[in-house]
Amino acid sequence: MTKSPTEKQKMLAGELYSAKDPELMADQRRARLLTRALNASSPDQQAERTRLIGELIGSAGEGVWIEPPFYCDYGSHITLGRDVFFNFNCVVLDVCPVTIGNHVLFGPAVQIYTATHPLSAAERRTGLESGKPVAIDDDVWVGGGAIICPGVSIGARSVIGAGSVVTGDIPADVFAAGNPCRVIRSIGADD
Repeated sequence: MTKSPTEKQKMLAGELYSAKDPELMADQRRARLLTRALNASSPDQQAERTRLIGELIGSAGEGVWIEPPFYCDYGSHITLGRDVFFNFNCVVLDVCPVTIGNHVLFGPAVQIYTATHPLSAAERRTGLESGKPVAIDDDVWVGGGAIICPGVSIGARSVIGAGSVVTGDIPADVFAAGNPCRVIRSIGADD
């Protein structure tokens, strides 16, 4: 007999799932407690912050720096490369995987969303939701207040302008900005 997938398996696969599932609610509670501790820590508690980030984030390379406050749904679905920096007040809704490369910088109040809901009101009333993964390559800089929407990929070395709403994929080596975010120009090694 084939076993039905769990709500967590459906969530991570980008299928409709119930966020009220007891396993998912326990995972969210764990993340809330860890982010609360991280956000309450003081600047002179760097070792404690590093420990909390290691416990919260699914995988984190060396040199990761997160300025509190920081918020996420689960944390365990976030993969960070080396030397990733989140400035104050960033949010990562990680119902699907969020993969961030090396040397990536996030300005204050950047929001990364993998969570989404059905367009149909009747489907939304069921309480089911879904998600799409987000991937950000190496050496990307995301300006303050930008929003990265579900399913987006951002290519290596690109820069996203402050306040942008990224609704579609952004190629490597470009400056992109606006709402919706669009490529403004190419970036070369001399920029």
